[in-house]
Amino acid sequence: MAETRKASRFVVPVAVAGVAAATIGLVPALAASGDPDLPEITARQLIEKIAASDTQTLSGTFKISTDLGLPSLGGLASGLGGTDGGSSSADPSEKLTELVSGSHTLRVAADGPERQRLTLLDGSDEYSLIHNGDDVWAYDSKSNEAFHEKGAPSGAPEKDRELPGTPKQLADEVLKAAGATTSITVDGTAKVAGRDAYQLVIKPKQSGSTVESVKIAVDAANGTPLKFTLSSVEGGKPVVDAGFTKVDFGKPTASEFTFTAPKGAKVTEDAAEKGEEAPGDLPKGFGKGIPGLGEVFGGAGAGSGEGPDVIGEGWTTIAKIDTGAPAPRTDEAPKEIQGFLDSFGDKVTGKFGSGTVFRTKLVNALLTDDGRVYVGAVTKDALVEAANAGR
Repeated sequence: MAETRKASRFVVPVAVAGVAAATIGLVPALAASGDPDLPEITARQLIEKIAASDTQTLSGTFKISTDLGLPSLGGLASGLGGTDGGSSSADPSEKLTELVSGSHTLRVAADGPERQRLTLLDGSDEYSLIHNGDDVWAYDSKSNEAFHEKGAPSGAPEKDRELPGTPKQLADEVLKAAGATTSITVDGTAKVAGRDAYQLVIKPKQSGSTVESVKIAVDAANGTPLKFTLSSVEGGKPVVDAGFTKVDFGKPTASEFTFTAPKGAKVTEDAAEKGEEAPGDLPKGFGKGIPGLGEVFGGAGAGSGEGPDVIGEGWTTIAKIDTGAPAPRTDEAPKEIQGFLDSFGDKVTGKFGSGTVFRTKLVNALLTDDGRVYVGAVTKDALVEAANAGR
């Protein structure tokens, strides 16, 4: 019991992996082949084409590969004390973290804003996330467990029901956040899932961002994003390389969005419906202002008093959180967690004092020894500079 309590103190640095997972959960796409000969188009025209796209129905298969530069997560769950006794293996906040690493095949279907389905394939096992009107179901065939959410808690605002996996979603958020800090160009054409596409390239103008570029393959006929590739300034494999292998813009059958828990399945109702805070929830406002990340976390803006302090703008936005307590010592952590933290943590010093930078290829976090946290899609030097400025 004491070991579990001790482990819970180390959730903040480990949450860096969760940040990346949440971002990844919104992406679909794949490597293209062939360069179709298409009419020339400007970046502005292509953005307008995406904005005007009104694709309401589609179905298909996509593959996603992620490389965050994280060490192996093996043994980490047991080090954290295992799964909470009241949680479910079908809970999306638990299951979709599998997308943090490796390659996965998924099926997707959509019929307007009220009906979507995402299925993660793992050999003979399947994990499905189904949204149909007021109902959101998740089902894990391996454990025969289901997770259900219906409506919003009494007096609470309706939740955003759009499921992760819609190709247009991340592209829309990145473009919405693009401004003076962003360069957007068209770089040739591509063939994705047998369809002609333009390549839109988005790059930060600011130095200090971990993002080298975002590339979006846009369907030449209907403006629907088909491919999303996020590359890091560290080089190597893309952080995210995902895209459709098959896609059909026809209306899926109604049966795609119906779900009845199989006989004998364990069904867990969403904790939020009971007025509880779901375990592992990130603070509101986390990631606000970072292009493509702000809306992922759905939090409040800077100055609302509901989220962390926001430093900077655009691609070099940093969120500052003051925990009000000294940082936990990694040498006090359980052995499994200590090894994990040490393998992607760098000790740093500066005018601010001393601390540890927990790093991935996309999101980095500085945890100072006096309990302040600086986190963003920025380099280690940018985090140290923000901490030194005492902001």
